Amino acid sequence: MVVLYILVAIIVFGIIIIIHEAGHFTAAKSFGVKVNEFSIGMGPKILKWGRGETKYCLGLLPIGGYVSMEGEDDASTDPRAFNRKPAWQRLIIICAGAFMNLVLGFLLLIIATSFSDGITSTKVAEFYTDDAVSHLSGLEVGDEIVRVNGLRVFCDTDISYQFQIDRDRTFEFEVIRNGQRVTLPAVHFDGRETDDGSSGLIIDFFVVGEKVTPASVLSYSGRKFVSVGRMIWLTLFDLLRGNYKINDLSGPVGIVNAIGDVVGETSEGVAVGDMLLDLVNFMIFITINVGIFNLLPIPALDGARALFIIIEMIRRKPLKPEVEGMIHFAGFVILMGLMLVVTVFDIIKLFPR
Repeated sequence: MVVLYILVAIIVFGIIIIIHEAGHFTAAKSFGVKVNEFSIGMGPKILKWGRGETKYCLGLLPIGGYVSMEGEDDASTDPRAFNRKPAWQRLIIICAGAFMNLVLGFLLLIIATSFSDGITSTKVAEFYTDDAVSHLSGLEVGDEIVRVNGLRVFCDTDISYQFQIDRDRTFEFEVIRNGQRVTLPAVHFDGRETDDGSSGLIIDFFVVGEKVTPASVLSYSGRKFVSVGRMIWLTLFDLLRGNYKINDLSGPVGIVNAIGDVVGETSEGVAVGDMLLDLVNFMIFITINVGIFNLLPIPALDGARALFIIIEMIRRKPLKPEVEGMIHFAGFVILMGLMLVVTVFDIIKLFPR
C-alpha cells in the first residue's frame, strides 16, 4: 500500500508541477524567448529527449521542476534571450507558472462541486434540538451567516476555519435576518474531546443545501476559491506570528502520508468515487497553495523574481545579474534547509511514541 500512496503522490505532484512549468514555458514561447530546457523533477536526470531547441528532462525527485531560458540568469546577447525582452513580458513569464496553478485550482473546484451531491450554503436550516446552545445564545433558523469573529464568510469553509481555530467556543456572528443585518455578540457552542485529546466544538445546527446547477457551481467555486486562498494567507500570517510551530508544517513526506489517509479510505468501506473526490479536494488545496506561495517575495521563488522586475521598471535599471543570482541562491539554500527540517519532523510524526 505504501507504494500505491507514493505513486498517487507522484501523480498529484507531477500534475501540479507540469501545469506550473507549462505556464512559464507557454508564456516564454509566446514572447519568442529561447527555452533551453524544460525539466520535471529535480536531481539526477533519469530521462532526456530533445525536440527543436529545447531539451526535455525528467528528474529523479518529483518535488519540483524548472524552465531554463536563455539569458535568465546571465547577460546573454542572444536577441531571443529572456534578459533582452521588455520588463512587462518578463513579468508575465515569471508569474505565468503560479497563475496556471491557480487556474488549475479553480477548474478542479468546478469539477469537485459539479460531482457533489449538493452545495452547502451558509444559511441555518434547523437545529439538532430545540435547546441547541447556539440557538439559545441568539442564532435563528433562516439566519444567513455573513461574518464570524469579523471574518467575511464566502462559503461554509470560512465558518469551519473559524471553528477550528476556536479558543473559547464563543463567537461573534453577523447574519442577515429577514433582510436586515444583525450582530450576535456571543454565540456559544458546547465542547467535546476529540480523538487526539484536544477540545472541539459540537456544531448543533444544519445549513440549507442548494441544488447543483451550472450557475450555483460557478458561484460556489468562485467563492470557495477566494476562501481557500485567503485561508492560506491567514495561515501564513499565523505562522509568522508564532501561532504555529515549524513541526506543524508538512513537506513531501507529510503530504504523501496525508494522501495515504485519503487513498486508504477505500479499504474502510468508502466508495472509490468519494475517495477520488476527496483526493481532488486535497489537490485543490495543494495547487492553490503552490500558486500563492510561489508569488511570495522570497528569494528563489517567482515572487522575488517578479519583485526585482517591478523594481527595475520603477528605477528603469535592472539589478546586476550576478547580484540577483546570489540572492536567489541564498534563498534556495534556506528553502532547502527548511524543507529538510520539515521532512525530519514529518518522519518523526510517522513513528509516534
